[in-house]
Amino acid sequence: MNDEVTQYINKTQPWQIDVCEKLRAMVSQTIPEAEERLQYGKPHYLKNGHYAAVIAVAKDKVTFMVFNATNIPAVKGFLRALGNGERKAADIKEGQTVDYSALASILKETTTAL
Repeated sequence: MNDEVTQYINKTQPWQIDVCEKLRAMVSQTIPEAEERLQYGKPHYLKNGHYAAVIAVAKDKVTFMVFNATNIPAVKGFLRALGNGERKAADIKEGQTVDYSALASILKETTTAL
């Protein structure tokens, strides 16, 4: 675990800390070889030097974004496409039930070829 990422997470609201720590654990379990680092001011996860995922905290949400997701369909209310669809993001708000296993499945699929 990267200390800079821990500091980033600990500066957020209590509910966001909980979500971030669960996302962090999910990434670690899904791609144990992932490198965790603070880059561009946000926690980034890399596998074999390639971007795999990012956690970004905003005022009222936590966003979990995966890369290499062109073949992953967007799901209204759960997973939105960014840019040309190569990235997909899930926005998590306070009190929302999060399907971490679905996010882990998506992450596993998007990182298999890395």
